[in-house]
Amino acid sequence: MAHEAAIQALRALLGDRLATAQSHRDLHARNETWFAQALPDAVAYPETTEEVSRILAICHEARCPVTPFAAGSSLEGQHLAIHGGISLDMTRMTRVLAVNAEDLNCTVQPGLTREALNTELRATGLFFPIDPGANASIGGMAATRASGTMAVRYGTMRDVVLALEAVMADGTVIRTGSQARKSSTGYDLTHLLLGSEGTLGVITEVTLKLFGQPEAISAATCRFESVEDAVNCVILTIQSGLPMARIELVDEMMVRGFNLSSDAGLPEKPHLFLEFHGTAAGVADQSRAFAEIAEDFGATGLALAERPEDRSKLWALRHGAHYATGALAPGKRTMSTDVCVPISKLAEAVTAAQARSRALGLTCSIVGHVGDGNFHCGLRIDPDDAGELETAKGFVNALNDLALSLGGTVSGEHGIGIGKQAYMAREHGAALGYMRAIKQAYDPRGILNPGKLLPPEDA
Repeated sequence: MAHEAAIQALRALLGDRLATAQSHRDLHARNETWFAQALPDAVAYPETTEEVSRILAICHEARCPVTPFAAGSSLEGQHLAIHGGISLDMTRMTRVLAVNAEDLNCTVQPGLTREALNTELRATGLFFPIDPGANASIGGMAATRASGTMAVRYGTMRDVVLALEAVMADGTVIRTGSQARKSSTGYDLTHLLLGSEGTLGVITEVTLKLFGQPEAISAATCRFESVEDAVNCVILTIQSGLPMARIELVDEMMVRGFNLSSDAGLPEKPHLFLEFHGTAAGVADQSRAFAEIAEDFGATGLALAERPEDRSKLWALRHGAHYATGALAPGKRTMSTDVCVPISKLAEAVTAAQARSRALGLTCSIVGHVGDGNFHCGLRIDPDDAGELETAKGFVNALNDLALSLGGTVSGEHGIGIGKQAYMAREHGAALGYMRAIKQAYDPRGILNPGKLLPPEDA
C-alpha cells in the first residue's frame, strides 16, 4: 500500500481510530454528484487539535497527502482523496466550546453540523443563519466559504466567521482573528483560509457571529408564468430595499421533481419560496409590500406559511432539491453547478441557462438563492455516456463564460474542488500566480488536499 510509513506511524498514534478497512475507505470515496469514487489509503479519526497537529506532522515528513472530510456534502469533490493518502475525518470533533451570548458569538469544533449547532443554541435566543441546504459541518462550510438560503439577509461564511484555529501542513497550530468585530492588525489570514478548501490548512476551531432569533417569522410561496417574470420580481424586491430573509427560485422542472419525489402537488410553473423575519408588524408589512410587487409581475397563488410545522415542510422541500432532481431522470447522476451574477443581470443569466439546456436536450432543474444573484443548475446525466457527458460539460462551460461576461463568478457557493479548476485562469488571470505562490508558502510539500482548487500549471 502507498504511504505505508505514514500509515504505520499514524496507527501507533491513533490505534483503532486509523482505519484501513475497505468499508471505511469506501464511505470516504463517495460524493453527491457525478465524480468517480476516489479511495484514500486510510481514514484517520482525530478527536483533538493536538492529534490533528501530530497527524499532519507525520504526513508532512512522509509526504503523504491529507484530505479533510466531515459531512461529505460538497458538490465539487473537495472531500475526495484523489491522490490517495489520508482522509482526515473530523466527525469526532463536534463540541460547542463556548457560547458568548452577550457578545453574540460562539466557538465550535469543525465536525459540528449547522443543525446540531442551532439545536444547542435554542435556549439562548440566538441562532446561526448560514444554511446551504445540506446539514453540512461548520468546518467544511468555512473551508468552502459556504452560504445558502439566508445569505440575502445574513451574509455568507465570509461575513460570520470571526476567528479560526488551524493546523498548518507541518503540524504548526495557528490562531487567526478574535472575538472583536473588526481589526486592522496584520494580514487577514482568517479570510485567506476561508474558501481555501483544505489546501492551506486544516481548520480545527471556528468562532462565529450569532444572531437573535426573530420575534416573528412568516414564509410564503407564489408562482409565475415564466422564470423571467419570477426573476424580475426578485430584482425589484431587492432594489426596493425589502429586508427579505429568504427569496428562492425554483423553475418548472424543479417543481416537477418535487411533485415526483414528494407528491408536493404544486402547479408546474416557476415558483418563489420566501421568508420574512422581524417583529409581527414588520413581517406583516414586508409580506404586503412583496405581494404588491409580485402582483405587478403576474404572480398568483400567494400562500403564507406561518406555523412552524408549515414553514418546516416548505423548506424541507427546497432543501431536498438536489435529491428531487434525481426523480426527473431515475438511474442517472446529477451534475450540479452554480454561478453568481450581479442582481441586474440575473434574469438574463437564468433565462439563457434554461433556454440552452432545452436546446441541448438536457434534463435540467434550476434553483437559486436569487436574492444575491446566485443560482444552481442540476443536470441529470449518465457519466458513462461520453456524448451526454460532453454535452453537459459544454453547457457548464457556456454558463461559466456567460457569468464572467456579465461581471459575475463561476461559483457563488459550490467552490472549485476538482470540478471547476479549468475556469480559474479565466476568472482570476494573473492573480492565479499569486494564489499558487501562497499555496507554495503554506504547503511547500503539497500534502494538503492536493489536486483541488488550483489547476496544474501546465493546464
